[in-house]
Amino acid sequence: MSIRTRLTLSYVSFFAIALLTLHTGLYLIVRSVLLNSVDNELRLGVEVLRRGFAESNQTPYGYFRDDQLRAILLRQPPVRDFEATSLYVQFFDADGDLVGRSPNIGEGDLAAALTLDEQRFARALDGAEQITTVAYGNVQIRELMAPLRFFNPVTRREEIVGVLQVARSMAEIQYALRLLFYALTVGGVVVLLAAARGGAWLTRAAFRPIDEIAQTAQSIVRAEDLSRRIPVPPAADELQRLTITVNDLLARLEELFNHQRRFIADVSHELRTPLTAMQGNLEVLARGAARDPQLLNESLDDMRREVARLIRMVNDLLLLARSDAGIQIRRDPVELDTLLLETHRELRPLAGQVQLRIGEEDQAVVIGDRDRIKQALLNLGINAIQHTPPGGVVTLSLTIRDGHAALSVADTGYGIAPQDLPHIFERFYRADQSRCHNGGGAGLGLSIVRSVVEAHGGKVLVSSEPGKGSVFTMLLPLDSQPEVNDAELLPPDSEAEAAGYGMLNRSME
Repeated sequence: MSIRTRLTLSYVSFFAIALLTLHTGLYLIVRSVLLNSVDNELRLGVEVLRRGFAESNQTPYGYFRDDQLRAILLRQPPVRDFEATSLYVQFFDADGDLVGRSPNIGEGDLAAALTLDEQRFARALDGAEQITTVAYGNVQIRELMAPLRFFNPVTRREEIVGVLQVARSMAEIQYALRLLFYALTVGGVVVLLAAARGGAWLTRAAFRPIDEIAQTAQSIVRAEDLSRRIPVPPAADELQRLTITVNDLLARLEELFNHQRRFIADVSHELRTPLTAMQGNLEVLARGAARDPQLLNESLDDMRREVARLIRMVNDLLLLARSDAGIQIRRDPVELDTLLLETHRELRPLAGQVQLRIGEEDQAVVIGDRDRIKQALLNLGINAIQHTPPGGVVTLSLTIRDGHAALSVADTGYGIAPQDLPHIFERFYRADQSRCHNGGGAGLGLSIVRSVVEAHGGKVLVSSEPGKGSVFTMLLPLDSQPEVNDAELLPPDSEAEAAGYGMLNRSME
């Protein structure tokens, strides 16, 4: 079932519940009003009889019957007035005997329906008025039983001498309520049908832009053209926000797709180079190089270098994959000043004609994975050496700034072009290879640096000027400190480069 159908059904269901509640309340209110009007009419009839009896100065038997002829009932004018009305009147004495009734009752089924109920009669003799409904065939009768009081001149007190029973047929009320029920039912059905049709139209109109968005997205998928975008509606509503979100999603998917395609191409290229070299050496060995010790050793050394290169690349990719998976690193105290000296010693054999030196060296201890931090610092050092021409200088420094340990690697190399700065953190991204005097690597080193530093809750900062060199800084928190402002952490001589200073990187290997 489509969302459009479910919304229409839900709308109609809620509307039906509201309509049923409204109609039920209306029906009960009308019924209550009609019953109150009937009850008021019954009370008015009782009051008229009481007033007439009080003004007659007669006994109940004299007022309600003829002493000479018991069969002539209620022939007195006050009672005869009820003959043409819709009220039925009966009077019972204190013993429960019928004294008289209005002529419109007769002697048939109506008289049987108005038979005296002993319990209600007893309560009426106790002075309580009672209204109840009795059945008369298919019609209901509303009756009121009220005591009749008589002032006894002997005892000079009011006494209850009998009970008045005044009733009225509910046929008109039932007919009116039945018509109201039919009208509400039929009207409710008509309103629900109109609501269903209107709800379907409204949902169709509301979902039309969504259908257009879906169709456009499907055409983009079928055409495999992620550069296309969905037209943004002019109205500033939810659909406009949805369209903008979908377009942002498409842009993100296009970027990820391009990165994935470039990643696969780069991995294939990087793997193909050592594998091709190994294949060439195997062919040399197959042609008889195994009988020449010097040629055999050269081929084996080349194959060992290529295998080592493959192992480094696979290890780097595994480290990045683990970082993406959120695998936790070790949390041990790390003395960064000792680690800086170790890194300096390991980089000296690789420096060649590049001067490698140590700048500022503060003492700092952070909590983290020593091997990973050392690997990141080595990557920065190797990156600086590879992009510094012979005779240049690479400086390793350790300072403390606002609760952070700052491991910096500064070089006097070629620098980074402004168009390359936003991309140097991307995997397999390599800037102009002509600026790298030894050819460079696979382009994973600085991506690893960023992953390691971010895993320790820090950040990597870089400032660079083409032709003058670059400064990479790893900021590692000494302990739980508030986040610092990047501009305050720039080296003093690079504040002018703050605009291009951020979490940027460049390819190193």
